[in-house]
Amino acid sequence: MSLIQNILHLLSYQPDSPMLFSSGLFWGLFLVFLPLYALVRNRHWQMVIFIVLFSLFFYYKSSGWFFLLLIFTSLVDWLLSRRLAKTVAPAKRKMIVALSVLLSLSVLGYFKYANFFLWNWNQMVQGNFQPLDIILPVGISFYTFQSISYIVDVYRGSVRPTETWLEYLFFLSFFPALVAGPIVRADYFIPQIREHHRASNAEIFAGFWMIVLGVVKKALIADYISQYNDLIFDNPTGYSGFESLMGVIGYTMQIYCDFSGYSDMAIGLALIMGFRLTPNFDFPYKSKSLTEFWRRWHISLSSWLRDYVYIPLGGNRKGTIRTYVNNFLTMLIGGLWHGAAWKFIFWGAMHGVGLAVNKACRPVTKRFDNKWWFSALAWTITIVYVSLLWVFFRAESWMDSWLIIKNIFTNFSPAHILPFIKVRYVWLIMMAVIIGSHALPRSFYDKLERWFINSWWIVKLAIFIVVVQLVIEFASEDVAPFIYFQF
Repeated sequence: MSLIQNILHLLSYQPDSPMLFSSGLFWGLFLVFLPLYALVRNRHWQMVIFIVLFSLFFYYKSSGWFFLLLIFTSLVDWLLSRRLAKTVAPAKRKMIVALSVLLSLSVLGYFKYANFFLWNWNQMVQGNFQPLDIILPVGISFYTFQSISYIVDVYRGSVRPTETWLEYLFFLSFFPALVAGPIVRADYFIPQIREHHRASNAEIFAGFWMIVLGVVKKALIADYISQYNDLIFDNPTGYSGFESLMGVIGYTMQIYCDFSGYSDMAIGLALIMGFRLTPNFDFPYKSKSLTEFWRRWHISLSSWLRDYVYIPLGGNRKGTIRTYVNNFLTMLIGGLWHGAAWKFIFWGAMHGVGLAVNKACRPVTKRFDNKWWFSALAWTITIVYVSLLWVFFRAESWMDSWLIIKNIFTNFSPAHILPFIKVRYVWLIMMAVIIGSHALPRSFYDKLERWFINSWWIVKLAIFIVVVQLVIEFASEDVAPFIYFQF
């Protein structure tokens, strides 16, 4: 009886330990999932139902009974999309789109922004504010953006509504991308459901390679270096300026490894199953401008903001000043999407300002594109600007952000460098690995992937065992949640 109780306990939602890609429970369940999936993958409806059920169970293990909200959202959106496809009158079509978007944003607004707006209202009227007891469903921002893009694409005629609700639920709940992206676009993914492609051996091994890379980035590097970074951000004035600087640089690399590691695992899992997700990161810290940075960072979000916010606002079609304003507003919305706090709004606004300045300077700076010294200067300015803004993204409060930045510039002493190296040498090695990885050309990684795909199975197994052993060796006591789970 105790065995059954233990199994039921493992399969039930645990608020203090949601299921993550980096947890042993997920990989145990995925190993059970794979052979069952192999049995039904050639039978369309059995495959669809099986993946939908597993995706809903995965979301239940990640966010509890909020999986019912996901089901409700998918059903409403699907019914509205079907009605939209049958409606001819332009005014009625716009009303259907507006209703769908309003419902999606209302649900997102309640769970994510209700306390934020109530707190600000009470600050203005000097009321006695008591936060509402609201739990944010994991990944709600991601699947809300997917549902909005779907209904807008149906309205534009670039996507036909799915014939069945199950296919749409499959699109919205697909477990590799459900809780932290990449944000899946209907015109790219829904045809894959209808024309399900059986993964070749090369694709399966490529997917396995992406998973290994993701585990190295997230479970090995990000989780390890976060232990020191957390010390700095939890005590903004408790360390020297040099140590604070290392914490800021550390978080810059941590958030990249954490989020791109998740994306790699998501893409790898999908590829093993025969589905393709779009790349989400392309070595963003190689960027020599903010414009380039946002073409390389969180690509699925930046392209979504471009297509569904920036271009509808007018893009660059309404003059120079309007282009700058549209850039600013788009990034402001991007900042608010990340979190219900003024620090996120400031983070997005400053990226909007940076993009506007970058575009304004472009007629002058393009003359020096082929100069090595200018490339070095442009890269330095970009990485410093991005890193300083990450402080506002990570710090607990607005005040903490300024304290950390002030500490770097007013309490910096080279005397702390050697003691830091002696104590934090492992941290520095991991930092060097991820920084050095940006210096290597794309062709190197393509060759490495091909080598892995073509290597003997014993080599693949050895690499996997080494990675797992390293993760165990450097793991902290608890499995660290993915940073973007909170969004």
